[in-house]
Order: sequence, then C-alpha cells, then structure tokens
Amino acid sequence: MANVLQFFMSPDDEVAFFRFLERFNLEVYPRRVPEDWETFRATMENIPRLPPEELYMVATDIGAAIVDKVKRGPDKGHWRIDEVRSPVIFMERSRTNEEGELLSGQFWAELDITAQTGRKNAAPDRFRRLFMEIEEFVKKTFRKGDPKDFFVGPKAARLCKEGLVLRDSAFRGGTVVPYK
Repeated sequence: MANVLQFFMSPDDEVAFFRFLERFNLEVYPRRVPEDWETFRATMENIPRLPPEELYMVATDIGAAIVDKVKRGPDKGHWRIDEVRSPVIFMERSRTNEEGELLSGQFWAELDITAQTGRKNAAPDRFRRLFMEIEEFVKKTFRKGDPKDFFVGPKAARLCKEGLVLRDSAFRGGTVVPYK
C-alpha cells in the first residue's frame, strides 16, 4: 500500500506548500508525459506551469524517473511514469467544482515492499526521509479534518469558516470540516 495523505489546499496554501518544497530537488511531470515535455522544479514561481489536476514530483537527487511508452488507448504515444520503481510523489491538486466547493486533493508515494505492486525492494532511505519530511510539514502546518483522514490548510480552514464547503473528491464524497 502507498502512503497516502488527503488534504484541502486553497491557492494560498498551495503557494506555502510549494515554498516548502523548494528545499528539495523535485522535478514536475504530468500524469501522461508528452514527448516534448520540458521538466521544471517544484517551486513557488512555477505554480502557474503546474498541470491543472494531477502531477508527479520526481526526486532527481535520488534517482531518475523510469518511464514506459503507452502503446494503446487515448494516451497512445505518451510516456507513463512507473510510480513503483521510480522515486516519485504523486499529487492530485485541490480544485473547485461547478458548485464552488473545494474538492480534496492527495499525495502519495510507494515506500514499502508489497505483493500487489510487485515492488521487490523498499524505497531508498533518502526518498523515505524526504516523503516523511513533507508529510510531517503537512501534519504540523495543516489542521486535522473531521472525518479524521483529511488535513485542511490554514487558509482553506479560514475560508471554510466564511462559508466555503470542503468536499471529498471521491464518488459521492461527503463534506469535511476542520476539527475544532
């Protein structure tokens, strides 16, 4: 199983999060990588260049991304990142839906040996420490949500008090409120 962290980030929370990520050498890739993609670092200045919904952040100091070419389907010709064997963190960004509600986002990484994914070796210790440091930042900076599986960014918590609805992005997802 992957280590998963679900969150709600307003645009201001996302800026603070990417400001924190500047200390790491993380390169950004979209979920399906076009052949002409040029990578860039995960920094506060590059937020406008981020893919709108889902992205991979590759820890290039630890290892390169392992990619395969997609041979069938609508993404034929694009590259697909192997998230099990590569030192990558997958991130689904928080976004608003048609009703103006903020949908949850998440990030996760494969760190452990699991039969389901076919991982035969655990992730390198440097990558495990990097992911745990990011996870610790979120747990320390964000507020816990109710239900407890979610973390709510400081600005998103303020906006929730002002009437913004936080909704789980899962199918028929319920609402989430910051824990008092």
